[in-house]
Amino acid sequence: MPAQLICCSHSPLMLTDIEASDLEGQRAFFAEMETISREVHAFSPDLVVSFGPDHFNGFFYDLMPAFCLGLAAHGTRDWGLPGGPLRVPTELALECARALHREDLDTAISYDMCVDHGNALSLTQLTGALARYDVLPIFLNCAADPRPSMRRSRLFGEAVGRFLATRGLRVTIIGSGGLSHDPPTPRLRQVPHDIAQRLVKRHTPTPEELAGREARVIQAGRDLVAGKGPCMPPDREWDEAFMATLCAYDTDALDRIDDAGIDRRGGFGGHEIRAWVAAAAAARAIETHPMQVRYYRIIPEWLTGMGIVTAG
Repeated sequence: MPAQLICCSHSPLMLTDIEASDLEGQRAFFAEMETISREVHAFSPDLVVSFGPDHFNGFFYDLMPAFCLGLAAHGTRDWGLPGGPLRVPTELALECARALHREDLDTAISYDMCVDHGNALSLTQLTGALARYDVLPIFLNCAADPRPSMRRSRLFGEAVGRFLATRGLRVTIIGSGGLSHDPPTPRLRQVPHDIAQRLVKRHTPTPEELAGREARVIQAGRDLVAGKGPCMPPDREWDEAFMATLCAYDTDALDRIDDAGIDRRGGFGGHEIRAWVAAAAAARAIETHPMQVRYYRIIPEWLTGMGIVTAG
């Protein structure tokens, strides 16, 4: 049973008209993603499994699971994304959830998962649409402290892979998130009460609220290019060390990555490397292929160390 792995950074700022400080780097990223998209279509998967985070668009502190499988899902319209339903094979997703429970890995389920750009952006770039293929969307909590440990994220991914290995399907596995970036996302214990409530109370932002939120992120990108705060700049050394550890699949080293270390070097958004670890673990549980770095560059106006790792 063949498996194809694609771990890739996402930045919604690539969807805006923010001024380019590294046009060559942007073009190279888009070109590599287009090349890999052609590889996905040539592979012709029976199922795409997409591991990704959320940015307080679909999951809130009123009830924040460590992991959640979408048994039915729709995309949000944040950052101008088209939204709409994903083509989720519900019975397969339910069987996966039951298999995880049998392995003592508790996962939440949702019959109405709201998928924001954390999953949707990479999925649409690589497949062309949210519903081009059957998709199993998987949420990992990367933004809301306390988060699942890196080891738990790896074990969760491995269990998903073991389940998929019994199904006889051609599977493309996406890990969307990271690398180092420090977006101006509100932190629950560091913001005024009214802003904190937006992280707690489940709601759909109005177009005006989305526009205001996105304008703040765009300004943060411009400030970073200008050498200003408040965002930490991406950390090339940290990114490259993580990708090397992932490609070697050094599970002991991956398991030792902790939140304090990510906060210091990877920034608030660096916690999204959990999606890469879970995706890689799932792919390796199906079949082992060498992982390789296909692209890496810091794109300051996107706030992010942009990387792509593939296997299969």
